[in-house]
Amino acid sequence: ICRPRTVAPMHELAFVLAGFVVGTVVGLTGVGGGSLMTPILIFGFGIKPYLAIGTDLLFAAFTKGGGALALARARLIDWPVVGLLSLGSIPAALATIWVLHRLGPADPAVQHLMTTTLGVALLLTAAATLYKAVKGKTTPRHIEPAQLKQAARPRHWALPVLFGAAIGTLVSLTSVGAGAIGVTALMLLYPALPLPRIVAADIAYAVPLTLVAGLGHASIGSVDWRLLGLLLTGSLPGIWLGSRLVAKTPDRVIRSLLSVLLAYAGAKLISI
Repeated sequence: ICRPRTVAPMHELAFVLAGFVVGTVVGLTGVGGGSLMTPILIFGFGIKPYLAIGTDLLFAAFTKGGGALALARARLIDWPVVGLLSLGSIPAALATIWVLHRLGPADPAVQHLMTTTLGVALLLTAAATLYKAVKGKTTPRHIEPAQLKQAARPRHWALPVLFGAAIGTLVSLTSVGAGAIGVTALMLLYPALPLPRIVAADIAYAVPLTLVAGLGHASIGSVDWRLLGLLLTGSLPGIWLGSRLVAKTPDRVIRSLLSVLLAYAGAKLISI
């Protein structure tokens, strides 16, 4: 079993602040859980990649769980959408964790695979984020209640399941994928669904996915529990704030800045 790295006392406030910033961005845009927090932990605090990924998965589960609760109370979540995505993502996550358990997360080859795949995922996330920033006007933000049921139907029922399986594998391996990539795919699968409801569905289906993947990582020793507590101390208020603002705040500038940041982090990870 891998022993988690101990958090230095001087970093405690910085971890809380990082959690708050990332939580706010997640609640506001549906982007930023793994795609921001994992690079911050690796490059900003020197956390080993396998520990950063494992810890971030549980961080995402609790952070997005708080956001999903707020969105559910606002009745913005379309649960049939969440169900189809989870039907593919949960089994894929379990299969990926089983493979990692067999190989060992601290193995140098596995860590290289994680960082390289993480870098590619961040570049894809950056491209997806920039796409949404440029094409944001094509997605409605409001819809009549009578049209909502039809808008929540995918082009084909199997497409969300297959997409969920792909994201479940990617998230379990890198902790990245359920944010910007997920929102972009949902925009293509459900083109008539308003943007706030797409973000809400993306956050809601990521909760069981990251919880299953995170607990799987915990079972093989790749979670730092003290670090997780510090990040959640900041992120839960942050995602509550972001979720309250999601229906009111234009996100084009935020997404454009995020795409640049994620592209930089992705390129740096690939070059390791």
